[in-house]
Amino acid sequence: MVENAVGVYNLPLGVALNFRINQRDYLVPMAIEEPSVIAAASYAARMVRQGGGFSATTDEPVMIGQIELRSIEDPAAARRTIQAAREEILALANQATPRLSARGGGARDLVVREITGQTAGPRLVVHLHIDCRDAMGANLVNTVAEAVAPRLAELANAQIGLRILSNLADRRLVHVSARIPFDALVASREKFSGRQVAEGIVAASLLAEDDPYRAATHNKGIMNGVDAVVIATGNDWRSVEAGAHAYACRDGHYRPLAIWRIEDEHLLGRLDMPMAVGTVGGTLQVHEGARLSLRLLGVTTAAELAMVIGAAGLGQNLAALRALATEGIQRGHMNLHRRAVGHAPDEKGSR
Repeated sequence: MVENAVGVYNLPLGVALNFRINQRDYLVPMAIEEPSVIAAASYAARMVRQGGGFSATTDEPVMIGQIELRSIEDPAAARRTIQAAREEILALANQATPRLSARGGGARDLVVREITGQTAGPRLVVHLHIDCRDAMGANLVNTVAEAVAPRLAELANAQIGLRILSNLADRRLVHVSARIPFDALVASREKFSGRQVAEGIVAASLLAEDDPYRAATHNKGIMNGVDAVVIATGNDWRSVEAGAHAYACRDGHYRPLAIWRIEDEHLLGRLDMPMAVGTVGGTLQVHEGARLSLRLLGVTTAAELAMVIGAAGLGQNLAALRALATEGIQRGHMNLHRRAVGHAPDEKGSR
């Protein structure tokens, strides 16, 4: 799988329970070294389950391939020329990946952007929107970008620059929501009412919406759930992380990927984020653990996998905010942390 390999670095693989998404139950595999994440996700999913479970949708699995065109004398004219050749370019893109087109995917659109930088002259960046079906799509998109670049450069009378996908997959979002009755937020032996817990969660959400320092930690909690499932299913967690954080600051201000509000004696949560994952190709073909995780989940499409991953992220966020709004984050986390480090070997390597 990799070059210069010297061994295999293992991560614990656990299963989060209680997840109900779009009226279907799931056992959710999570590969992660941090204690309390799987327990927290399972606890949050149980709370959400009392409100009917998670609801989720996804956009079409469209990835963006970027082709940079440099040294252009008249960018406006070059832009018009490329836009006029749209159908030709899309046909050329589909010729580069005939099997993808046969499966119902392929090039969907072309967008031309003009970029003016402080250290480089004006240049065009052409975006090709590629429907990748059930693949994550990096190799497919890069193949297409390299295939169409010479023709684009010819049309624009330009030099070819970069030709690669963008990990800001803002055409391929997952949308997850949860509606939780106040009673479900109440734990035994706690002095807080359901409304108090909900109000505390909303207050934490509002702080993340106003303060990027808090938003970064808010989103890290979401990614605890997201990354663990992405890794377990053999997908590219670096790509998902990059896309998530780029999307979080898409308007120039770093914001939370999930927000919470109160409505009609219920706590409402909503998560929207890019989710470029696949159920075919790449590591999935060679990694037995990834194939096992997908069989455990019972998913067959990239869209369904994306919805499960998004639900894990929103659930993990709920658990973290509930802890912050009540007893604090450390009590439950440190109990599980101490249990984990108690199994660490001593200096002689024994247990």
